[in-house]
This record gives sequence, C-alpha cells and structure tokens, in this order.
Amino acid sequence: MTMENALYIVATPIGNLGDITLRALEVLKSVDVVFAEDTRVTRAIFNRYEISTPLKSYREAADRRLVERMITEIVGMLHEGKSVAFVSDAGTPGVSDPGDYLVSRLTEQGLNVVPIPGASALAAILSVAGLSVQRPLFIGFLPKKKGHQTLMGQLKSVLVSGISDGIVLYESPERIIRTLQELLEWEVDLQVCLGRELTKQFEEILRGTPQSVLEILQQRKTVKGEIVLLVSKN
Repeated sequence: MTMENALYIVATPIGNLGDITLRALEVLKSVDVVFAEDTRVTRAIFNRYEISTPLKSYREAADRRLVERMITEIVGMLHEGKSVAFVSDAGTPGVSDPGDYLVSRLTEQGLNVVPIPGASALAAILSVAGLSVQRPLFIGFLPKKKGHQTLMGQLKSVLVSGISDGIVLYESPERIIRTLQELLEWEVDLQVCLGRELTKQFEEILRGTPQSVLEILQQRKTVKGEIVLLVSKN
C-alpha cells in the first residue's frame, strides 16, 4: 500500500478485534509509525494481526508541555515525508476520545489528515434499537457536574420539540442508574435502548422504558462495562 504524507486517523474495534477493517490493517502495517493513546491496549491489535510498525505514545490527557512535544515530533515526521497513524484505545479518535486537539493543530499548519473509519458504538446502537430514529443527536459523555442539569434540560427540550427524534450518549456503569432516574424526572413518554459491552463477550442490549431498564439494572449488585444509551420520545 502506497502511503500519503499524512496523519491517518484510524478507527479501531470497540471490543471485538475482528471488527477492524481491512483498510485500517493496511494503514497500520504501512505507515512509518503509529501513535496510540495507550500502547499497551493497541499492542493487542498488533499481536493479533502481526503488525510490526513502530508504536509510540500520544496522550492528550498528559501535561500540556508534554502534549506539545509529542505534536512537534509528529509534525517533524510529516515534514520529513513520513506517514503517521493515530489510534485511541477503541473506536474513532476525536469522537469522545483523544485526537481532536492533535487534528486541530495539524490542520492549522496545512498538514494532510486522512480518516480511516470503522466500528462505532454510536452507529451500532442506532442499528439495533428498532426505534426508527432518523435525526439522532450525539452527545458523547454527559458532564459530571458543571452544566449537567442545564444540558439535561436542553436535551428534554430537543426531544419534546421534535428537533431531534433520538439522543445518543455514552455513560459509565457508575452513573447509568442515576441517568435513567433523571430521564424519569422529565415526565415524558420515552423509549430507550441501552447497549452494554457492545461487540464483546458479554454484550447486552436492553430495550424498553427508562423505568423498565432501570429496574433490570437495579436488581444487580453492580453494573459493569462500557455503555451507550439511545433515548427516544415514544
């Protein structure tokens, strides 16, 4: 595969390693270096598909000075004519994942950035919900404190007004019960589809009202795994 002088933003599986695309594998094998959110996580993909490309760390959550040094390194490689790929731990970089700042800095400098799409929890939950959502609004993760109540009020208005017919958000297992309780406080006739551990061994999809799904989760000692939630007005 002939590589462009570019930064490739490569989507990786959200769970099942078999979901990686052929093009993503070609890119990861052909670029000069791969930068990863966590090299230990990405190493599992490399081992599975016998990828020997040099692997380096890029962490947007690190100290800002360290981030700038990493970006300077990547920019230098691109100016040298090298090809670089970036992957987050799972899914698409920049979509509720690191990568957006990196892309912003490179595009400001006129450098080429190429998307390599792949598996997405957003698309996965919409495809199996059975709720006929045509105008989804993707929120990503809700703010934990500041702005949380304001946003929840706005999301209610968006659904009630019909601006969107479905809201998709990511949630942690520690907060999902509280989020469902908050949906009950809207006093709106809602349907939800909750995906937990999508594409993984213990994948679970729950459909129903916020109350019925809440009751299922409350019967468990703990809720585990990554969660995506689709909320639709009935």
